Amino acid sequence: MDFLRKLTPTKRRGNLGEAAAARYLESRGMRVLDRNWRFRQWELDLVCRDGDTIVFVEVKTRGAGTMGTPADGLNRKKQERLVKAASQYLTKKDLWDEPCRFDLAAVVDTGSSMDVEHVANAFDLTGMNI
Repeated sequence: MDFLRKLTPTKRRGNLGEAAAARYLESRGMRVLDRNWRFRQWELDLVCRDGDTIVFVEVKTRGAGTMGTPADGLNRKKQERLVKAASQYLTKKDLWDEPCRFDLAAVVDTGSSMDVEHVANAFDLTGMNI
């Protein structure tokens, strides 16, 4: 993990949080298909398979004691960007026939561990401006 030393503290924490979230989800039976998948300006942190469902997981990592929770970062604008990225993913991978959902992995860096809370179906598309 030498590359982590070259990152800003925030980016380093984010990468460690994504890794912790991936391990957590895998330990609960999900299979990680892609990490940090990008298309133009859109990005998906984790794309997983949970049984027959494609799961787009947004990972939000915060330090313990910081203002706000990790879930605060998943506002409506971010949700719309995730939906656009997911639609590109489904198109590029020809997966439109698969059921899918949007989850949140809220990670808190306590200094000694990364505590992960998984929120399935973190949001839906009702009223979405996409």
